[in-house]
Amino acid sequence: MLLSGEQRGEGPPVVLLHGLSATRRYVVMGSRTLERSGARVIAYDARAHGRSSPAPQRAYRYEHLEDDLAAVLDATGVQRALLAGASMGAHTALRFALAHPERVAALALITPAFEPDRESTPGELERWDALAAGLREGGVDGFVAAYDLGSLPDAWRATVETVLRQRIAAQEHPGALADALEVVPRSRPFEEMSQLAAIDVPSVVIASRDEADPGHPLAVGERYARAIPTARLVVEEVGPPARSPIAWQGGQLSKILLELLARAEAA
Repeated sequence: MLLSGEQRGEGPPVVLLHGLSATRRYVVMGSRTLERSGARVIAYDARAHGRSSPAPQRAYRYEHLEDDLAAVLDATGVQRALLAGASMGAHTALRFALAHPERVAALALITPAFEPDRESTPGELERWDALAAGLREGGVDGFVAAYDLGSLPDAWRATVETVLRQRIAAQEHPGALADALEVVPRSRPFEEMSQLAAIDVPSVVIASRDEADPGHPLAVGERYARAIPTARLVVEEVGPPARSPIAWQGGQLSKILLELLARAEAA
């Protein structure tokens, strides 16, 4: 199995980890602010995503994603890095930080959604299964149809549909991605929220308000920020007109990561 990735710039390393059904572009959304500001940016497509190979025997659990992150650090000669992950990528980064604290200089958790003390409901798992089935049977159109854009506010529907179509069109192995859509949500990156108290590096949790991103509840991001002693919470302000979530703004998100990198270097 091969992982597709790239690195740009020189300086302190920042590793970007994307979410389920995305690619490496969808962490800082193509922004080049990090490398232009003196960071070494390492980004890769998770197994079965983007240009990376499918995994044998549907090996898409978080322990496999943790191993991939370790392999990327080893292959690039990085001993310690700032890990910045979105959704599935946030859960992967956190699992890795708990298992390998000596290799993490700082931690940025973007729109985490996993709650260890709450079991996934049948409806939630059925939704992921429906997305997988839609992708297998209808490609991009099937995935978008299964997403249920009608559940989103009118202000965000067109934007979300455009991003979904771009993300899925970039997938070279849609059948393998469909497998990952079924396996990842049934995997647990860690067991108890109390484990997050062990994180002892500069950290930030970037959350989104529920109107724009109901799949990543603000309340969950707030819980992570409270549970990690070194974390601060960042979320977009309230007010008309509707503000795009910070997690969707690559330039703004990059500035937050640079501030976090400065905190890590000072520490």
